[in-house]
Amino acid sequence: MRIVIADDHPLIRGALRQAVEGAAVGATIAECGDLDELSRELDAHPDADLVLLDLAMPGVRGFSGLMYLRAQHPGVPVAVVSANEDRSVIRSCIDFGASAFIPKTTEIEEMRRAIRAVLDGGAWTPADVDLSTPADKDTADIVRRLASLTPQQVRVLMMLSEGLLNKQIAYELTVSEATVKAHVSAILTKLKVESRTQAVIAASKFGEPASSSPSSTTRKVQGNAAFDAISPSIAARNATIGPLSSATARA
Repeated sequence: MRIVIADDHPLIRGALRQAVEGAAVGATIAECGDLDELSRELDAHPDADLVLLDLAMPGVRGFSGLMYLRAQHPGVPVAVVSANEDRSVIRSCIDFGASAFIPKTTEIEEMRRAIRAVLDGGAWTPADVDLSTPADKDTADIVRRLASLTPQQVRVLMMLSEGLLNKQIAYELTVSEATVKAHVSAILTKLKVESRTQAVIAASKFGEPASSSPSSTTRKVQGNAAFDAISPSIAARNATIGPLSSATARA
């Protein structure tokens, strides 16, 4: 069994590693700090059993990392582990194909239960989150269109959102400019828009998960204590450097 932890902060990766070790004894655990590392890991091990994914790693914009993984590696379950507990964010993650959404405030044993549930082929979201009410029609339609993009089209759309020109995208992806133009044309068709600008606007609706409310911020701070409880060594380091900042425990 192989489980991949994808988060850009070493302390969070260390805490998640201990959660995984308790949930899947004997599993091989790989750690990645950005989307490129994660892509290389899954290219080398496409039969991974689970990816624990942070929403805000380098190389990721909003839900784009999740979209890319579900398109590129549809057979690999993804559990989003995030400090952002906004209900719309949780719904979007599930709609984009995540098998679970695990808030970083989740107690260690509950986190292990969530991991086991996904490894057993199930799904998991916090007990107090009701996703039974369907999303509104317009939102569901945008999600469906974005989810239809191929992995390369997702990468191109991410770069369009960053303001890159076709020649710059071609250089980054090591393809011809004509190939990039073909991808842009396909993106416009799938999203049912007429221009690059409209495509970026459509993507931006899901580009940055909503900011947490003050109460969510409080839960983040409390959640850091839960992570500290996983490992005395992490707790000791946090006592030295102070609580994990909101940047450290960001979505």
